[in-house]
Amino acid sequence: MKLTIEISMYPIRDDYLPPIDEFIAELNEDPAFIVETTPTATRVLGDFDPLMNMLRDAMKASYEAFGTSVFVTKFIPGYEVN
Repeated sequence: MKLTIEISMYPIRDDYLPPIDEFIAELNEDPAFIVETTPTATRVLGDFDPLMNMLRDAMKASYEAFGTSVFVTKFIPGYEVN
């Protein structure tokens, strides 16, 4: 099953751009996913299980490297970004 996840990240720190840039870079590392970044959110399209695993790993890495962030997400099964 295909899944699109729309993610907005809000780091809880004054210097908020480095965590966002690093998180988006991590999302772009795997060519199996389609990643589209806008000023307010990033959408990622891929197969459900690998995409959920990648999101889990990227969020964990962000927490470990930069501390607390709030992630606001939408999970849309079957929807493909164009």
